[in-house]
Amino acid sequence: MRVLLLSAYDAHSHRRWREGFMAAFPEWAWTLLTLPPRNFAWRIRGNSLSWAFGERELLERRYDLLVTTSMTDLSTLRGLVPALTQLPTLVYCHENQFAYPQGRQQPVRVESMMVNLYTLLAADQVAFNSGWNRDSCLDGIQGLLDKMPDAVPPGVVAHIAAKSRVLPVPLETDWFTADTRHAGGEPLTIVWNHRWEYDKGPERLFAALLRLQQSGMDFRVHVIGQQFRKQPAVFAALHARFGTYIDSWGMVQEVADYRRILQQSDIVLSTALHEFQGLAIQEAVASGCIPLVPDRLSYREYFATPYRYPSYIDDAGREGKAIAARIMQWCVGAGGHGLPPLPDLSGLSWPRQKPAYAVELDRLARSNQ
Repeated sequence: MRVLLLSAYDAHSHRRWREGFMAAFPEWAWTLLTLPPRNFAWRIRGNSLSWAFGERELLERRYDLLVTTSMTDLSTLRGLVPALTQLPTLVYCHENQFAYPQGRQQPVRVESMMVNLYTLLAADQVAFNSGWNRDSCLDGIQGLLDKMPDAVPPGVVAHIAAKSRVLPVPLETDWFTADTRHAGGEPLTIVWNHRWEYDKGPERLFAALLRLQQSGMDFRVHVIGQQFRKQPAVFAALHARFGTYIDSWGMVQEVADYRRILQQSDIVLSTALHEFQGLAIQEAVASGCIPLVPDRLSYREYFATPYRYPSYIDDAGREGKAIAARIMQWCVGAGGHGLPPLPDLSGLSWPRQKPAYAVELDRLARSNQ
C-alpha cells in the first residue's frame, strides 16, 4: 500500500505517533511531509498553502491512502490540490481545538476551531486517541455551531461522529520494563513529568507537596518535563519551598536517564487540567510507576477508580489535599496498606494495537477500489 502521511504541526507526540505508525507497517510504501511545530496560528492556517505550492509534485503522485494529523488544513489542501480528493483519507486527532482550558486561548481563536472542523468534515474517517478527545471535540463543535448567527446546516456533529473511531497512540515495546519497579521503598519517590505550563496544574502539585511536607512524610520528588521561556511562577516557588525534597528538576535530555528515573520511582502523579490521552503517565506506568491521576479527562478511560483522586477543578488547594490524602492512605502508618498493584497497560503497545489500525486502514483503502 502506498501511503501519504502529513503531519502539519510535528510536535513531539505527533512525531512519536507517526514514527511508531510507520515502523509498525514497514511493508507499506510511505511518503512523509512534516512542518515544524512553531508559529501555531500561522501554521494551522498556512500549512495547506506551504504544501500546495511547495510540494505539489510529491502530492500529486499516485497513492492508495492519505493520512493526516488534525492540524492539517485538509479542506483547503484538497481544494488547492484536486488530486488529493481521489484518496481515501484518515485524519488522526491527537487533540482538538475546542477543549483547551480557556486561558490557553485568549482571545478564543475561532479560526483554528473552524480549520479543525473543516478538516474533520473533509476526512473520510477520523480517529481520536481517546473517547474523551472525541466527545469533547464533538461537544465543542456543537457549541461553536450554536454561536453561529444563521445558516447553520443540520447534522454536522452526527456526520463527524458516524465516521469517528478511537485509536490510542500506542507505546513502543521498550517502555514495558515494569519488573524493575521499586515497590514503595523509603523514602517514597514521586515523579511529575509534564510540560511546564499552567494547563498541567502545577499549583496543585505545590498544594499536594505542601500537605505531605506538613504531615512529616519522608518523600522525594522528580519535577521534570519540557520547559519554556515563560512558565508559571509556581515553579520558582516549588523549587524554593521543596528544594531539599527534589531529586530531579527540569527537562531530562537523555531518554535513558528519563527511563531510569521512571523505573526508580514509586508514583507518577498527574495534576492536569486537560489531557487528551496522557502518554507521559502511560510511559511511567509501563516503566513501573503507580499512577495517581485526577478523576476527569481521558484518565477515566485508562485507569480504574483506585488510581483516581477526587477532582476539584475550581479548587487547587482542595485537590492538593485530596492527592496527599490518597498518598498517605497508601503509604503512611498503620492505616497505610501499601501501593496498589501496577495496572496492566500492555494492551496499549504497538504489537497489540497494530491489528486495530490495520482493520481501519484496510477498510478505508478498499472503499476506493
